[in-house]
Amino acid sequence: MREFVVEADGGSRGNPGPAGYGAAVSDAATGETLAEAAEFIGVATNNVAEYRGLLAGLRAAHALDPEARVAVRMDSKLVVEQMSGRWKIKHPDMKPLATEARAVFPPGRVTYEWIPRERNKHADRLANEAMDAGAKGEAWTPRVPAPVLEPEGPPGDARAGAAAARAALSKGRAVSAGEPVEPADAAQSDARAARTVASATTSSPGWSAAPDLGAPATFVLLRHGETPLTPQKRFSGSGGSDPALSEVGREQARLVAGALARRGTVQAVVASPLARTRETAAIVAARLGLDVNVDDGLRETDFGAWEGLTFGEARERHPDDLNAWLGDPEARPTGGGESFAETAERIEEARARLVVEYAGRTVLLVTHVTPIKTLLRLALGAPPESLFRMELSAASLSAVAYYADGNASVRLFNDTSHLRP
Repeated sequence: MREFVVEADGGSRGNPGPAGYGAAVSDAATGETLAEAAEFIGVATNNVAEYRGLLAGLRAAHALDPEARVAVRMDSKLVVEQMSGRWKIKHPDMKPLATEARAVFPPGRVTYEWIPRERNKHADRLANEAMDAGAKGEAWTPRVPAPVLEPEGPPGDARAGAAAARAALSKGRAVSAGEPVEPADAAQSDARAARTVASATTSSPGWSAAPDLGAPATFVLLRHGETPLTPQKRFSGSGGSDPALSEVGREQARLVAGALARRGTVQAVVASPLARTRETAAIVAARLGLDVNVDDGLRETDFGAWEGLTFGEARERHPDDLNAWLGDPEARPTGGGESFAETAERIEEARARLVVEYAGRTVLLVTHVTPIKTLLRLALGAPPESLFRMELSAASLSAVAYYADGNASVRLFNDTSHLRP
């Protein structure tokens, strides 16, 4: 089964304002660009343009091979989370576009991943080219002229084949050479569609080796040691009393430090700004001979009015809010805390930043339960409710490797062997 990568983007100069989208389809194994699409769509919002880009990319991939698997990569957090089913789609302009996008390929054949804007330059360029062309009253044209291949099968000229491909892209289906088509009405669209036909009908001479992605950025994820609140299982986020480690927690940090020193792989230490993580990180870093850098993105969720309460106490005092929080990642704790969706967005931004900063290196991130579970959930492509299905012990180690192509590999989860006698 073929595998494609769809990179899509959309923009609006004014939001709403003059808008356009861009999308590129590439071979997942070789990285070769197989198809491009871009269009000026008039006045629209950023979000609508992003969805239009996604739809165009999926349709282009379907025209290449309707049986393929597709990995969609976008820098729109909204579109990725909504299409992954983790966030609800509330805006009436986006619901029909999302429905169309889901219908292009069968469920389960498309995955979605958020990427930072700097890794979505191809689609961003196409979207801006389309908007620039629209501002001049012109149609978007590919940077490189599309090759035209003589189709196999029944006679038919390249222009008719291109029109067929264009029609297929608009309907989300494949087209075969010689199929009856409507007369072509846009030479520029024909050229773009002809390139899609050429890519779709040219078979690969054989399996291609995956590109050398180099050493990954490896995050070793350390939950801080125990505080006085930890054994009591009380909510302890970024909006509470900011407790320090207990003596048990300090001993746990020393044991972690010894284990990591024996492994000798950690090259940098980054900690959440809260006291318990900075104290844990300082003990480990001193043993490793490293400095501690602080990143605010790694802080724990703010649990609002539940800070310091046990789960039972929170349920007794705020049952409706707690039930909503457990069932909806966009729901906030009582008193204006932070939703899981907001936490995930913050963690993803920190992840993107740290992956670039520590590319090819192993970095110890000393943080909390929710950030670690969120990083693991995102790496696995698991839904938000998976946060409640992971056990993460104090001073435990987990690890995720991030590769240059955007893929992640979970290598360790909740290891506490270093704490045993």
